[in-house]
Amino acid sequence: MSVGEDPRPGRPSTSTNDDHVKRVLAMISGNRRVTVREVVDEVGIGIGSCHQIFTEKLQMRHVSAKFVPRLLTDDQKEKLVEISQELLANANSNENFLKNIITGDETWVYVHDVETKMQSSQWMGKGSPRPKKARLSPSKIKVMLVVFFDWKGIVHHEFVRSGQMVNNIFIIAPCIS
Repeated sequence: MSVGEDPRPGRPSTSTNDDHVKRVLAMISGNRRVTVREVVDEVGIGIGSCHQIFTEKLQMRHVSAKFVPRLLTDDQKEKLVEISQELLANANSNENFLKNIITGDETWVYVHDVETKMQSSQWMGKGSPRPKKARLSPSKIKVMLVVFFDWKGIVHHEFVRSGQMVNNIFIIAPCIS
């Protein structure tokens, strides 16, 4: 009695050979956001073979980018730490320090078309760090947000439409050009 495999009829799989692996790797190197369907159409192999090349031969997986509000440089990060430590020291030395501050900010708020997780996903090697992305391109629609706040929270906020402005007593007035 034999416990080994007997030879079977049929041809060996040629879809995951070295030539196809090189072509798939070249496509991924050119565009990490390439889809399996695009690879299948370009290389001319089946979906199962394509997945096998990605996962077994190239040791890759499809991961989505982690959203971060903005990507800061090392200098910007150091400056933020310095400012935060200075404010903390002032707050620790004076118990009314934060109660005496009312601050305001105004910024343009853009309406974005949110990129889905699938749209931001790309092929990465095993053990590779997760990609990051930042919002860099604003849309055409924007409004100005004006916010005033103290230690208890937001005191006042306004969304100012294009062509209007906020004066010193919180009245929205038409902007004179």
